[in-house]
Amino acid sequence: MFSTFFINRPIFATVLSILIVIAGLVSLRGLPVEQYPTITPPTVVVRASYPGANASTIADMVGTPIEQQVNGVEGMLYMSSTSSSTGSYQLTITFEVGTDLDMATVLVENRVNMALSTLPQEVTQIGVTTTKESTNVVMFLSLTSDSPQYDALFLSNYAALNITNELGRVKGVGNVGLFGMGKYSMRIWLDPDQLTIRGITPADIVSAIQGQNIQVTAGSVGSEPLVRKEAYQYTLETQGLLIDEEEFGNIIVKALPDGKYLRIRDLATIELGRESYSSTATLKGGAVAAIAVYQLPGANALDVAQRVKKEMDKLASYFPEGVQYSVTLDTTEFINASISGIYETLITAFILVLLVILIFLQNWRAMLIPLITIPVSLVGTFTFMAMLGFSINTLTLFGLVLAIGLVVDDAIIIVENSYRLIETGRYPTVKEAVIQAMKEVSGAVVGIVLVLLAVFIPTAFIGGITGQLYKQFALTIAISTVISGFNALTLSPALCALFLKPKQPAKFFLFKAFNRFFEKTNHGYTWVITHFMRKSLMTFIVFLILSALAFWGFIKWPRTFIPEEDQGYFIAFMQLTDGASSSQTATALQKASAVLNQMEGIETYITINGFSMMSNANASNAATLFVMLKNWDQRKSPQLSAQSLVNQFNGMAYEAIPEARTFAVLPPAIPGLGESSGFEVMLEDINNYGPQELQRMTDELMLAGNETPGLSTVQSMFSASVPQYYLNIDRNKVELMQIPLSEVFNTIGTYLGSTYVNNFVKFGRTYQVKVEGAPDSRALVTDLRLLNVRNSKGDMIPLSAFTTIETRIGAESLTKYNTYVSALISGAAADGYSSGEALNIMAKLIREKVGRSFGYEWTSMAYQEENASSSTSIIFILAIVVAFLILAAQYESWTDPFAVIMGLPIALLGVVIGVMVMNLPISVYTQIGVVLLIALAAKNAILIVEFARDYRAAGKSTEESAIEGGRVRLRPILMTSFAFILGTFPLVISTGAGASSRISLGIAVFAGMLMTSLVGTLFIPNFYLMMESLHERFTRKKKKDKDTEENLPAVYEEQLPMKRE
Repeated sequence: MFSTFFINRPIFATVLSILIVIAGLVSLRGLPVEQYPTITPPTVVVRASYPGANASTIADMVGTPIEQQVNGVEGMLYMSSTSSSTGSYQLTITFEVGTDLDMATVLVENRVNMALSTLPQEVTQIGVTTTKESTNVVMFLSLTSDSPQYDALFLSNYAALNITNELGRVKGVGNVGLFGMGKYSMRIWLDPDQLTIRGITPADIVSAIQGQNIQVTAGSVGSEPLVRKEAYQYTLETQGLLIDEEEFGNIIVKALPDGKYLRIRDLATIELGRESYSSTATLKGGAVAAIAVYQLPGANALDVAQRVKKEMDKLASYFPEGVQYSVTLDTTEFINASISGIYETLITAFILVLLVILIFLQNWRAMLIPLITIPVSLVGTFTFMAMLGFSINTLTLFGLVLAIGLVVDDAIIIVENSYRLIETGRYPTVKEAVIQAMKEVSGAVVGIVLVLLAVFIPTAFIGGITGQLYKQFALTIAISTVISGFNALTLSPALCALFLKPKQPAKFFLFKAFNRFFEKTNHGYTWVITHFMRKSLMTFIVFLILSALAFWGFIKWPRTFIPEEDQGYFIAFMQLTDGASSSQTATALQKASAVLNQMEGIETYITINGFSMMSNANASNAATLFVMLKNWDQRKSPQLSAQSLVNQFNGMAYEAIPEARTFAVLPPAIPGLGESSGFEVMLEDINNYGPQELQRMTDELMLAGNETPGLSTVQSMFSASVPQYYLNIDRNKVELMQIPLSEVFNTIGTYLGSTYVNNFVKFGRTYQVKVEGAPDSRALVTDLRLLNVRNSKGDMIPLSAFTTIETRIGAESLTKYNTYVSALISGAAADGYSSGEALNIMAKLIREKVGRSFGYEWTSMAYQEENASSSTSIIFILAIVVAFLILAAQYESWTDPFAVIMGLPIALLGVVIGVMVMNLPISVYTQIGVVLLIALAAKNAILIVEFARDYRAAGKSTEESAIEGGRVRLRPILMTSFAFILGTFPLVISTGAGASSRISLGIAVFAGMLMTSLVGTLFIPNFYLMMESLHERFTRKKKKDKDTEENLPAVYEEQLPMKRE
């Protein structure tokens, strides 16, 4: 026998276990630590710029050509673009989980290149970039100064010059965003009056700069071939690119008749200003350069954060005196705190499991065996985790926490059965008793391991986010189970032969009381299952009722995808009335700051004026706030949880900032999936009704959504009613006045939208040269008609001579989703409702209000949640079917496995009761717990059925076999079950970072296993009786009961079931 070899060679068994532990410890050092495995869909981002163009023009002239080519690229899930009136365009393509991002980037870039020839020249001149990026912000860094000589513009440019490039080279960093005053630019502010007086147009200024600010290659003197030999060769240099305001001011625009020159300084103000004036940032109201660090898709956030901090510490040593940096937001703090919480749970679970073993076996020697074997199984798992490319993350640690209760089962089965045989005194030595014990339970151990593998391994082949969540959890448990099974057949029996001795009568009063209680429990259990069998039909009807309740409750109970977590910060969005200026937005932000300063639990906050992270676009009437909270240890009160603080802020902001729509949300549960928690849905203009009709329908849905029970904070930043002006150009008059139409467009575009001319070099970096009208020349719409253009005769003609101005409304930014102009609507489930219910309610509302006029598609987290349900059903079915087939193969019977599988609804009923009592929705973690319970419920049933089969083979009646199998195996079942139950209890009572996920998983397995142990074990003997009787009836091989007791398994204290050979 396999185990006998190791019982006789305990050192050999010990060496194998030591080698497993050593390999695990070595592998552990190389395992990365992260919140989740790579489950966020990878993204590729395309960016372009069209200065001076409005959102509609960019969407049509830039977005449409690019998106028509990119649409349908291999592996794409969906794509979303934003076209802003600030001249920017961004397209984000989201791919399936597991896509090779490098290849995806190449495929997207190839398609973008196909569209370049159709883009405006101004766009291709600036450039179109394609990069692989993650939408997940790892951290926000703040560069500040307590010296008045370093203003916000200096800080932003210092960051751009000396920080962003260095951080961009850090391994794992995908992108570095800079919020603040932006980069330097040489700004040429034109004076329209001076240009008109001198007969100069903006095109002349642009042409002069292009001609005199150029890179020159002058060659060399004395280079070959030469007519005569020269002793030296010299490189020739001359000034090409200009470097400062004075040199740009000296550019000659025109030679005057008196021999003098008309220079740019005579016509414009030149300054080293900002490249963009669209947004600013503050840190608690003070000047700041805010640096957002994004990780590469698939990169380890903890490693990235550590490397970034190390790089910043190095860079800080070169900062000017008075300049310092701080880590304002570090999303990895939540990861660290959450992982630490799971580690604490792991240790607590281990201690509680040992306590259960001590109470049941009441012998420290017996307790030593699980104490030794559990670490071997857990540590050994790290070896295979490394081989499979896993990491230390929430899912794998959950697997290890629950594996404690599983791996101890095998050790308990071996120890308990060995101990039981030793107590009978039938065997002359402990070794012989252990050998006999292994003959009896080896089949059960192998069967349990096979069933566990049958349940978990199929889940590894499911795709998408759901499959990735199941995969690392399931395979971690599967690996630890295999190692545990190996230990149970090698190390555990060897240790039993060495450590165990006949049990001494209990002296400790608690042990005596427990023994009396257990003896009564055993008698009571035997009485109950006996009466259940005598009323088999009634028992089966009760079982069917309980099963129906379990399935009905599981299907009908509210669902969610991933539980919302307190991640230590929240995000707030602000939108003022359409057309509000940046100064008005700044005033509203000051009020928001005052609200935050009044709130308890707030650590600090960053405000970004002019940028909406919700719509991912610049807008003068929009702002975004990142609000960092105090550490979880300082916010233990429910009133200081992240959700409570979000609710407080929303209520206070509504009262304090009436001129703005302000709302706060929690960050998404899975970093990189959307901009907020809750749901996001895209309302699509599939019939081209236009942005105004899209806004009307969006507003109607927002109003109805906020009045619908089950929904809350239904919001949209989309607006197509921003006040705008339309310039009517009388083209007939333009022709009569002999004005080139291109001259009109160039003049308007340069004065009002700015024109990018070329570049200059300063501080070792390249910056843009931009020409634009002076601020006081474009403050009012009436200033537009005072601008002048030059006709072919050289006369200056005002725009008022051939233009009129109309008032219109339009969009400040346009979003396209899968090529359709769309509006993003976000929302959340109201208190007492789950995210799944909110999705159903919102979908029903859209169908009722919109009909076929507009389309809609879920995006981000909601998209994943909608697509997760089908994967979950497949996982459950696979787990049950494969487990059944494995049992059928092991038992060589199609009926006996039903006795094992039929206990599963009882476990499911426990899950339903658990989530109801805790008032929790059914999440992915709950469903993972259900998959685990399939294996655990089967394990309990296997212990009873395996022994019942032995009794039946020895000649007992079917009923007696079922009763004896249940009675004899009650002790190990309760031992293993309560070891697991107490091992999961720390998950149920979790607090702090990541508690929602731990509770969601913990309550499922805790309640499910408790129900299986207390109720399921009452039904299993009856199931065996039913299935075995059915089998014998159909095969017509009813076995004749024997009167002799010669080979029969006897009562617990007297005789044990002998394994049939």
